[in-house]
Amino acid sequence: MPSTLHDISVLNYAQLLDSIGSVLDKGLSCLREKGIALEDVVETRLYPDMLPFRFQIQSVVHHSVGTIEALKAGCFRPPRNLPQSSYAELQALVAGAKLKMQAVKPDEVNALAGKDMVFEFGERRIPFTAEGFVLSFSLPNFYFHATTAYDILRSKGVPIGKRDYLGRLRLKS
Repeated sequence: MPSTLHDISVLNYAQLLDSIGSVLDKGLSCLREKGIALEDVVETRLYPDMLPFRFQIQSVVHHSVGTIEALKAGCFRPPRNLPQSSYAELQALVAGAKLKMQAVKPDEVNALAGKDMVFEFGERRIPFTAEGFVLSFSLPNFYFHATTAYDILRSKGVPIGKRDYLGRLRLKS
């Protein structure tokens, strides 16, 4: 059976949202134990010209929940005016995204296959199909921001590894 739009989008988003939620929980325990201020972690950048941890988590949510909403609307835009979120608010944001992914019905997303999709950035309009957008833009961005958030927590000494990042694999039954 070939992969569906739901398989390549929602199932991947759900898997990593679950793992990011767990990584955030492990991070919270470790950071508190080490006496590292959570508000400092939220603003941590891997390099001065990179965006902070909070942006990475917000982007993970935007490239999952926001992508599914955008596929329905036919247009994806970068988020504007993202809030100065606390660590707890970021955890809640990921938890809410996980619930939203669980609520998405396969038929609802699969019906969008082949649909025209536009990435709008200021005056630029970049055309895609739904599958092309997910595979060549949304998923790479989703994984980039998830990896960057993971790396920031590792840089703070949080004992997480690849298995934590990968989360629950979808094994053959």
